[in-house]
Amino acid sequence: MVAVLAAIVLAADQFVKYLTITNLPLQEPVPVLGEFLQLYYVRNPGAAFSLGSEVTWIFTIALSVVAAVIIWKAFGLRSRLWAVVLGCLLGGVLGNLGDRLFRDPGFPVGHVVDMISMPWMMPAIFNVADVFIVTGMISVALLVVFGLRFDGSRERDHVVVETEEEAEAVAIAESARADDADASVVDDAADAGVEGSTPAAEGR
Repeated sequence: MVAVLAAIVLAADQFVKYLTITNLPLQEPVPVLGEFLQLYYVRNPGAAFSLGSEVTWIFTIALSVVAAVIIWKAFGLRSRLWAVVLGCLLGGVLGNLGDRLFRDPGFPVGHVVDMISMPWMMPAIFNVADVFIVTGMISVALLVVFGLRFDGSRERDHVVVETEEEAEAVAIAESARADDADASVVDDAADAGVEGSTPAAEGR
């Protein structure tokens, strides 16, 4: 599921970028819904707001690390919800990583193709991959907060099991202490009986 979703997101991102390059003028706004939504074709060498334009290679390394971690975590994944989130996130990461690796001015400092502009909300211009990256990261944070694990279980389930095990261990320990106390009482009583019978025996 992770691989399929990643491939779909990657294909959608690259297709939209292809349409952008072949049909939109560079750095000229094309209104879609007035000021609410515009198409604005730019090539971004940095991160959001063109930050880090002089160290593009750092973003290439960061994207590569994130993609590798997602692929590693995907093995043995049993939660469908985690699979959906990681698949979409991986597709977005690979979309921008592909730009860094294969677009001008060259490997590994290629410029990312951006085209979506929403001036009323933010000055940054983004692309389809960015949408999936942002929503994917928010979804990851929510899954962690709600305690959903990669195996499909929840954090609270493990807490309950651990609490029951601790309670059982405490009960066993208390039972053992009670048995020891009973044994001690029996031994003391036996010792007292032996000591009480000795004078009578001597008298006889």
